[in-house]
Amino acid sequence: MILSENIVTALYIAASVLFILSLGGLSGQESAKRAVWYGIVGMAIAVIGTILSPAVTITSSLLPLLVVGAVIGGLVAMRVEMTGMPQLVAALHSFVGLAAVFIGINSDILPPVGLAGAEKIIHEVEIFVGVFIGAITFTGSVVAYGKLSGLLDGKPLTLPGRNMLNVGMVLVSIYLGYMYMSHAGSWTLWVMTAIALVFGLHMVLAIGGADMPVVVSMLNSYSGWAAAATGFLLGNDLLIVTGALVGASGAILSYIMCKAMNRNFIAVIFGGWGTTIGPQREVEGEMIATDVAAVSSDLKEANDIIIVPGYGMAVAQAQSAVSELTRRLRGMGKQVRFAIHPVAGRLPGHMNVLLAEAKVPYDIVLEMDEINDDFQDADMVIILGANDIVNPAAQEDPNSPIAGMPVLEVWKARQVVISKRGQGRGYSGIENPLFFRDNSRMLYGDAKSSLDQLISLF
Repeated sequence: MILSENIVTALYIAASVLFILSLGGLSGQESAKRAVWYGIVGMAIAVIGTILSPAVTITSSLLPLLVVGAVIGGLVAMRVEMTGMPQLVAALHSFVGLAAVFIGINSDILPPVGLAGAEKIIHEVEIFVGVFIGAITFTGSVVAYGKLSGLLDGKPLTLPGRNMLNVGMVLVSIYLGYMYMSHAGSWTLWVMTAIALVFGLHMVLAIGGADMPVVVSMLNSYSGWAAAATGFLLGNDLLIVTGALVGASGAILSYIMCKAMNRNFIAVIFGGWGTTIGPQREVEGEMIATDVAAVSSDLKEANDIIIVPGYGMAVAQAQSAVSELTRRLRGMGKQVRFAIHPVAGRLPGHMNVLLAEAKVPYDIVLEMDEINDDFQDADMVIILGANDIVNPAAQEDPNSPIAGMPVLEVWKARQVVISKRGQGRGYSGIENPLFFRDNSRMLYGDAKSSLDQLISLF
């Protein structure tokens, strides 16, 4: 069954509206689940409309490939843990970039018939831009996947003159684009593709592990712009709209996160964070260990408790345990709240999703700006596997790699308990003086196991 162009247009409009509603709903925890369903329904309409469009020829290989892709996507989505979600997102971004590269090169090899004059120039611009952004997105996302999954070192690659190298690759690519428009030959497109692939690799390799949430949102933006360029290339209005939505929202999110970290966006993407300008301060003192019994006793005496979740909570899959502990503490009449840093975890909103999944009440989950002034009045702070977002060196050591980054000022509380698997420095490799302070205690071990033991004592 082939639909008419008018019906396909109507389906595309409906899908676009649902995508916009989905993005709008994702801004709040209460509406996020409904927003996800908007996106699912919108994508289903978009796929069906595209398959049944008169512009698409249904071949014997198309439907089996769609079924295989749908099955693989479903299996991956069902099996991936929340701890693996950041690297899954990075991997999916790489697919979008690679698709843009393939479509652009294919359109260069087999250009539409009858193009001439301005139309031909516009078409060549669409090819060049789509392949350039797509190639950067592909290799950049592959490196991001490697860093997030632990296959690559999270430390930034600091080559001599790396910024000039990046600028040089961009300028050479622009010149190759000029040559391509001047009909110098397809070799210019191939050379640019190779340069863009190297640029994507180097750009993300030069970014430190602590910046990975920004990298993920930045690559999300790139994948959107690559999709929009592909939409222009294919003459698909829905792909243009969807790509623009993803590109713009990803860019805005990247800006918001950089602002939250007091970092310049351009500096971050050129590897400007993760390097130091001098020797860092030596940390004096020692980490003082505690145990579950002592923490339980302190919790029973505390009235105002703030919990700070980090990636360690996700790794231990401790969100349900922390939700149950919260329920019991609140049942005892204690005030319990959660403090969420904008870049907690390795994906924007990572902690919010985990807590919502565990049915933690939305009204006690507060952002950094809402709760930072309350730490000085808190009786107890429990940190679950967080490092950089609670590091006082950001304020106290101008030579720290995270100097100037706004952090949760947990050290101002009367007592701080850090649940941590060991004495390591965390993903970014930055020492945290908080662990050595007089009012800090280290609760070593798996976060879920520790919380389960705590729950049994209430």
